[in-house]
Amino acid sequence: MAVPTIAPGQTKIGWIGTGVMGQSMCGHLIDNGFSATVYSRTKEKAQGLLDKGATWADSPKAVAEQSDVIIAIVGFPQDVREVFLCPENGALAGSKSGNILVDMTTSEPSLAEEIAEAAKDKGVHSVDAPVSGGDVGAKEARLSIMIGGEKEIVDALNPCWEAMGKTIVHQGPAGAGQHTKMVNQTLIATNMIGVCEALLYGHKAGLDLETVMKSVSTGAAGSWSLSNLGPRIMDNNFDPGFFVEHFIKDMGIALAESRRMGLSMPGLALAEQLYQSVKANGHGWDGTHALMLALAQMSNVDWKIR
Repeated sequence: MAVPTIAPGQTKIGWIGTGVMGQSMCGHLIDNGFSATVYSRTKEKAQGLLDKGATWADSPKAVAEQSDVIIAIVGFPQDVREVFLCPENGALAGSKSGNILVDMTTSEPSLAEEIAEAAKDKGVHSVDAPVSGGDVGAKEARLSIMIGGEKEIVDALNPCWEAMGKTIVHQGPAGAGQHTKMVNQTLIATNMIGVCEALLYGHKAGLDLETVMKSVSTGAAGSWSLSNLGPRIMDNNFDPGFFVEHFIKDMGIALAESRRMGLSMPGLALAEQLYQSVKANGHGWDGTHALMLALAQMSNVDWKIR
């Protein structure tokens, strides 16, 4: 298949999913000169993009029919399957030879491979490109983008990647982006336990946590989660940069893949169980840093420190 040329003012972008991440990501593409046709299950969530000049479509299929590159960032693997592979209304059904499908959802590596095979049979390219960086990274176009697919197609998409992210790495063939995201989520899962337990300890010891952060956030104990989510935890601000529900989904995928590969992942399994407690206590649609609420409850600590 020929490698298309992708450029602002020339390439028509289709965008599916306008949630916490998608709204900002698609907005950057528009700001960089790409035209966009958008679809979301709730049209009101796309209003900000429509105000920027995007065109509304009534289905993923309709998005694809009007686009050259079709990008989706939705919630769960079943959503990915529906928006790309639904025979009646999926993006692949509306694609023509030479189109590119890009899934930026964190999803199953095997599903990325399945989409790539189905796309190839129709003369369509497919790339899996999950991201890391949360709502802040999406708003500031500083996402880390982990990409699986044909190198020539990945390279051709550089004008899109550069509009949305800062760290852009081609990891290998179809599914490799999703596997890399599982590495990322495993690192975050166990790190968040440490962040929350450390702040809980400091609070219980009577320390001023802002003063503590001056000592620990820039040394060997520092991390993105501590620097970016630690202040939110201290402010009792558990608004989502990334939903607990979606994180549980990601950990479930990683655990299933680890079992398939014969790996023992006790730290990840513990994190997944702790997050199940967060969800069970009504915080499934809060941010991942709401883990603090479950850990504080275990020790009978009232976390409303301000």
